[in-house]
Amino acid sequence: MKKQIIKTNYLETIDWFQGSIVDWRSAGQQYKPDGTRNDLLAYTYSTFDGVIASENGTYVFLYKRLGTKGLLLKNGILLREINRSYYFSDSYEYPAAFITFENRTYLAHCPLKYCRLDFEDVETGELVTDSPDRHPGDTFHSRLLISPDKKFLMVRGWEWHPVNTIALYNIEACFNNPALLDNRLVEPAVGIDVNVAAFLDGENILIGSTESEPFDDEAVPILPENHIAIWNHLENTISPAVKVQGPFGNVFPINSTKAWDLFRYPKIIDIETGEVLHTMEDIDSGKQNSSFISQENATNPQICFDSATSKIAIRQNGETIIVLAPEE
Repeated sequence: MKKQIIKTNYLETIDWFQGSIVDWRSAGQQYKPDGTRNDLLAYTYSTFDGVIASENGTYVFLYKRLGTKGLLLKNGILLREINRSYYFSDSYEYPAAFITFENRTYLAHCPLKYCRLDFEDVETGELVTDSPDRHPGDTFHSRLLISPDKKFLMVRGWEWHPVNTIALYNIEACFNNPALLDNRLVEPAVGIDVNVAAFLDGENILIGSTESEPFDDEAVPILPENHIAIWNHLENTISPAVKVQGPFGNVFPINSTKAWDLFRYPKIIDIETGEVLHTMEDIDSGKQNSSFISQENATNPQICFDSATSKIAIRQNGETIIVLAPEE
């Protein structure tokens, strides 16, 4: 595990873009690995502590992680304000992800109801999934992820009382039939609260459960607490679970055999054995291990993962970014 310290000026948000870290809120200030910096945009925006960008960096969505407001930008210029329901908005992260479909860019989010996902054309503002046939369930959608092959949308949300939920949606199918956004394509049936999930590739997902009790006291769960497994969502099969040899709960896969975990402090886990291979316990990387955010972990630091390089960036404060890279 390699560590690099990058000093910054009034750092507000962090996001990986073309191998550099960008603070899109602060005029798109770019921090390059060699220590040089420059501004990609012209304007600075206030109050937001979360950000995502489209693949080419043309569109940026700034938002309050535990709030209701967001701004959609194009080349740094405001397109429009985006909102979500206030209902429990201070208890789970703003759900948002960019989707590219048939050469157009869309924002997946929940503009009408906390429990209803929609795809919004970023240029026109049209909700292309708006339909009278929509009848959403009672899921609080959060922590959206797009699969590496761009075919699936994963939602790591929660339901009462509360319990974490993992839901998967076929993106093309949902464009053709928006009502599919109201029904999970498939979910891992493991008999326990799954609070950890991240794509390994287009069909395999690393899942885990920490400090949870089985749904059925008389049945042994396929995924016991403090274990991880690999779920092949196309075949709906689950590999034998392995126990992680330490605290975990916020994973980012490095490759098919190793993953970062950022619960409490950075560590690298062997996902085939559960062994913790490397740690940096002197770095505070927050206590998030669930979709539901309590007051205890409401101030988790901003973390972003670069899937191209497997690097992790952690915003320590307004002056410091810690960049971690796995050993080559």
